[in-house]
Amino acid sequence: MKENKVLATVNGRPITQQDVDAFLQRLGPERAMQFRSKEGVQKILNELINQQLFYADAVEKGLEHEEAFKAELEQAKVNILIQYAINNIMMDVKVEEDEVKDYYEKHKEQFKKPESVRASHILTEDEVTANKILKQIKEGLSFEEGVNTYSKCSSEQNGGDLGYFSRGKMVQEFEDAVFSMQIGEISKPVKTQFGYHIIKLVDKKEADISTLEEVKERLTQHLLAMKQNDLYTDKGNELKKKFEVKIHE
Repeated sequence: MKENKVLATVNGRPITQQDVDAFLQRLGPERAMQFRSKEGVQKILNELINQQLFYADAVEKGLEHEEAFKAELEQAKVNILIQYAINNIMMDVKVEEDEVKDYYEKHKEQFKKPESVRASHILTEDEVTANKILKQIKEGLSFEEGVNTYSKCSSEQNGGDLGYFSRGKMVQEFEDAVFSMQIGEISKPVKTQFGYHIIKLVDKKEADISTLEEVKERLTQHLLAMKQNDLYTDKGNELKKKFEVKIHE
């Protein structure tokens, strides 16, 4: 078992490595990444120290004996118990593999993938420059060299590659051009609000339906949420018959 190292003590109360880890976990994966360095951990430790200082001050002032605090504490207990009760009935809800497969087979139209393309481009500020580059490409300059030498887009770091995208993801002029091209084709300069683009169509995928494996995880979570929602509603209706409910006008 990993040693739970004490990192600080405030008024006799220890702050441990587990406290820091728990704080990081509450932040969520993305935010927690910002605090994984030595400096980041120190910031968290300082925050936990501040919290304990406020706690010590509150205890010294006897705030826990104030009626307002007692009311808040009681409401917090009610809220926690409500959530605990809901979690308790949800914990046994499961989605079987056959259910996922059956839903997929009956609702395949929900998993349609639109036509998509993969393209690279060279972005220039003016049409004259774009035509000069296009001329060099026709004379033997590779598209990739054209990207590295001339492109003003940040995609230059990826060889101008824009990855796969479907309609509606790019500005209209760019989209109109690229979806009318053939694989391997290089376009004439295309004007958009960003400048002039020389586009190379790398690949094209026709509209299709996602496979079960592609959507399995997402579909499982969807079905689980549906089951949990149905159970929540059914349980609520059951409890309405058990306990008196009065709605006041």
